[in-house]
Amino acid sequence: MPFISKIQRQTDYNRFPSSTPIVIDNGASYFRIGWAGETEPRVIFRNIVQRPRHKSTGETVTVVGDHDTALLKHFDCTRSGPRSAFDSNVVFQFEIMEYILDFAFDRLGANGSRIDHPILITECVCNPVQSRSKMAELLFETYGVPSVAFGVDAAFSYKYNQQRGICQKDGLAICPGFTTTHVIPFVDGEPVNRGCCRTNIGGYHVTDNLKQLLSLKYPHHMARFTWEKIEDLKMEHCYIAPDYALEARLFQKGSKEAEDKTSCWQLPWVPPPIEEPPSEEEIARKAAIKERQGQRLREMAEAKRSSRINELENQLHGLEFLLQQLAQVEEEEISSFLSKTGYVSKQEIESTLTKVSQSLRKAKGESKVEQAENEEKADTSTSDKYPLINVPDNMLTPEQLKEKKRQIFLKTTTEGRQRAKQKRFEEELEREKKTREDEERRLENPELYLEQMRTKYKELYEKVEQRKRLKINGGHANGNSSGGVGRGERLNAAQRERMRLLTTAAFDRGKGEDNFGAKDEDWQLYKLMSKDNDDDDDGADEDEAELARVCSRLQAIDPTFVPKPEPTPSQAATTEVPRVRPLTKEDFQVVLGVERFRCPEILFHPNLVGIDQAGLDEMTGASIRRLASKNEALEDRLTSSIFMTGGCSLFPGINERLEAGIRMLRPCGSPIKVARALDPVLDAWRGASAYAANLQFQQQTFSRVDYYEKGEDWLRRYQLRYTL
Repeated sequence: MPFISKIQRQTDYNRFPSSTPIVIDNGASYFRIGWAGETEPRVIFRNIVQRPRHKSTGETVTVVGDHDTALLKHFDCTRSGPRSAFDSNVVFQFEIMEYILDFAFDRLGANGSRIDHPILITECVCNPVQSRSKMAELLFETYGVPSVAFGVDAAFSYKYNQQRGICQKDGLAICPGFTTTHVIPFVDGEPVNRGCCRTNIGGYHVTDNLKQLLSLKYPHHMARFTWEKIEDLKMEHCYIAPDYALEARLFQKGSKEAEDKTSCWQLPWVPPPIEEPPSEEEIARKAAIKERQGQRLREMAEAKRSSRINELENQLHGLEFLLQQLAQVEEEEISSFLSKTGYVSKQEIESTLTKVSQSLRKAKGESKVEQAENEEKADTSTSDKYPLINVPDNMLTPEQLKEKKRQIFLKTTTEGRQRAKQKRFEEELEREKKTREDEERRLENPELYLEQMRTKYKELYEKVEQRKRLKINGGHANGNSSGGVGRGERLNAAQRERMRLLTTAAFDRGKGEDNFGAKDEDWQLYKLMSKDNDDDDDGADEDEAELARVCSRLQAIDPTFVPKPEPTPSQAATTEVPRVRPLTKEDFQVVLGVERFRCPEILFHPNLVGIDQAGLDEMTGASIRRLASKNEALEDRLTSSIFMTGGCSLFPGINERLEAGIRMLRPCGSPIKVARALDPVLDAWRGASAYAANLQFQQQTFSRVDYYEKGEDWLRRYQLRYTL
């Protein structure tokens, strides 16, 4: 509805004389208020109240009707949800009703707490007198209205459509509302209360059922399924199936007709940017940038190397000059001379000179062979450091024996280091040899070489990852796919063989006297169980080293190559690394198939949602049977003018389904006609507006004086006459 300022509303309110009634359609879903004689209500809003707290000030405010999401983001609504004044279709929370009436009269333009206009307000059929008396008390005591009249909303809608030829004087009014459904028989234009029926099923239950089904079907979109949006989906897509079982089997088979009846709601979705492969120009540009960066780094490294060589040469010359000076110093003055230089002994100077020489040769880029020859010369020159090794023990003193043991230890560790150096040297030579061979093959056929390297990298990567997964999960040999495997399944072949040997030895020799080790074959077990025989681990190290070499080689020759990331421990613990599929447009689509007719089906079968009550067609038969007179002519007149009103009567196919259900209950050949209101939502207010505009309306109201004099008993006997 268009925005109207408060001043304009008050001006319009003051234009109406005090004798003009105010018409209120107090529905459980929506509240409508306007002036008698008009065709449209002035104010329409949802019949709910919410009292949230302000997030910054903590002040509690009252929000009536439809809430604005932009406004409520400043309030904490978690502790106060929407509340209604209705229990089913009966008003019982009059504190909330007072908030709603205050808001309605303010939006209508009333500028004070006193309302000087008669009130016509709707209520449900057979409304309890307690609820009616509380409503009268609220209107008379709080707002000071001069007179009040109560009427049934379905009756006003029936009379409004009867004047336009939609229904007859005798008929049945079926009103599936928000929380309840009523069936009211009309005889000579007046409702017959003794034949009325009510069931606690309505549009609220249809919406709630649809919301639950969609939340279970699409749990990752639950935040999208707000009550207002589900209401829109219900009214836009739901329909009543002519035969529920047949329609369900149709969707179960998945036929073409079922696909045509399936609707789709597209949620907001933005397609991710498409990553196009780099063009040849882009690859060439990146390669040129990488080459320039490499050249700059090489120049920086060369400058740093030159500076380092100059520094080492100066240090070497200084040490040589220091040794020359030390050779000229007398024996008694050596200690005082060394104290000035910072060295303790001549051996320390020589050791430092050797280290500086090695560093200088390495910085100058001498070949590995030259370095090895120099190291061998240094080793032969230092072989005289262990003179006591070859001397027999009986020719040595106790002090010399201790020195001999120390020299043996030093020589053993030195030889071990030399062997390790030799092994590293051979490995480096082998790597250089492979690199030269790879470079030769690359120069012969670059494309074939690049393809072979990519294939080799893929095979090695899969092999290494498979070994890691087997080491953690054991290949799920016992069928356990959750990762909880035994220790034996996590062992490789060599470790399992070691465990078998230990178990066998314990079983064979664990009885009787413990004489393990007395025989030579017993010690053979230690050799078999030695971890040096674990070839799997060596193979794994070789594969990982080769994978690193191939990866670095590909990064050097292929600018577009991107190495695969290392898996996290949680990913490595699974048999297969989960692959995340990018979200598509279909992932943001809510498909409405069987839900379209399954949700409104509860109007005819409430037991689908656990409500053990009758459906619309059964209620019609029960209402006819409740009439005291067994007049077949009257029953035929009633069934020949079945009138549908209320929001749920807007579902497509409800008239045909209701007619088919009633035909199953009535004798063969009975006239049955189902008609829907011109506007099932607003015809109740329009009928009440036309009724209040009649000059005889004042005779159907009771004033404030009657209320104070006659009290609640008079309200109990009050009955509005709809035919004026």
